[in-house]
Amino acid sequence: QVQVTESGGGSVQTGGSLKLSCVASSDLFSNCPMGWYHKPPGLERELISTISVTGTTSYAEQVKGRFTISRDNAKKTLYLQMDSLKEEDTGVYYCATDRTVPLRTRQYCAALGALGQGTQVTVFS
Repeated sequence: QVQVTESGGGSVQTGGSLKLSCVASSDLFSNCPMGWYHKPPGLERELISTISVTGTTSYAEQVKGRFTISRDNAKKTLYLQMDSLKEEDTGVYYCATDRTVPLRTRQYCAALGALGQGTQVTVFS
């Protein structure tokens, strides 16, 4: 059962900004490391940013310095602030448990491991 809902996508010109949100319905959210995944058109889905339960963040090289991940545990919501958008940022964005954490953690957070429908981001020049 999918327990996350992404929103906030849209069409934006290069250099523009968007802020994505991911609302979780599971009470496990505050105890689970989360991540944002990006699926470009015709390519594989990739993990682009993660945030631990204590707020430690990481970014893939292609988004470092442009995207900011954050979380509000009281609202069970994950965010992705996307600035200086490029055409290659186009695609569907999903949130889910950080897949790089140890298996035991992924098993504990399994309820947040299933991807939602995602939210489409289109960046045009």
